[in-house]
Amino acid sequence: MQLTKKVIAQALHRFDEMFEDTMRSEVSLLDRILQDIAAHKGKQMRPMFVLLCAQLGGEINDSSYRAALLVELLHTASLVHDDMVDDAMKRRSAFSVNALWKNRISVMVGDHLFTKGVLLMLSNQDFDLLKIYSDAIRQMSEGELLQMTRLNKLHFEEQAYYDLIHAKTASFLAAACAAGAASTCREQAAVDRLHAFGRQVGMAFQLKDDLFDYGHTDIGKPTGNDIKEKKITLPLIYTLQHSDTSLRKKILHIIKHKNTDREQVNFILETVHRTGGLEYATEKMFAFRDEAFQLLYTFPASPTRDALEELVRYTTDRKY
Repeated sequence: MQLTKKVIAQALHRFDEMFEDTMRSEVSLLDRILQDIAAHKGKQMRPMFVLLCAQLGGEINDSSYRAALLVELLHTASLVHDDMVDDAMKRRSAFSVNALWKNRISVMVGDHLFTKGVLLMLSNQDFDLLKIYSDAIRQMSEGELLQMTRLNKLHFEEQAYYDLIHAKTASFLAAACAAGAASTCREQAAVDRLHAFGRQVGMAFQLKDDLFDYGHTDIGKPTGNDIKEKKITLPLIYTLQHSDTSLRKKILHIIKHKNTDREQVNFILETVHRTGGLEYATEKMFAFRDEAFQLLYTFPASPTRDALEELVRYTTDRKY
């Protein structure tokens, strides 16, 4: 992401300062936890998308920075809550908030981050930007609940999978791109195009994450984790749809009743490899990426557009 960081270097520096200031509190326990979270922050791709989409439409301004800050606060809050729900001990090679402080404090920390981000927008009257994010949060929540209701039914329809990852992942990145654009651009058609662009990138991003679960690269978690959690993603959907009745029943039986048996999980992983599930999911990932490029290329050529293209390619080419 060298070009990306070069094109918005000053903006990223200011964003980092704002994020560090936000991750502080006069409450000593909360301040300690927030500082620990900030010390192990991720790649901050979502703020990069916000700032680049803002710069594509005009000059980055205070609203752009707040839109970038809100997306990172919301994302961080969701990770804190996810770790609590999943009882995850590690996050980015460090102990999670849940591991150190347990559920009650994890809920409060996540709520604090969420509320702080919303208040930031309200106090600056960024109502349009907040509305964009609010709709994405609604879709994310509905997507999570929908996935929970499907765990015991084991759906393996391809369109249902796309609908789910759109709600859980793509809607949020779409909102980030749209909010960035809306902070500098008054042309609604351009904002809508970047919203659609972000959605397609988000679809490709989630497909890449789902492919990791069937790979051999060390990504900090064991492969086959989705199977253990009874999550049927596209590589497995393809395999189920292209298996005979006997094999399909065997796979579904393992997922329902033997999903913690390492040997049985490995059987599914090997079957997905053998039947071409990874190749199919990879093709679909690149198809979503290319659709994102088609939308991006409707904007005039510029270093900012090139940086966005680089960032998109990173989402599909990353190793973790």
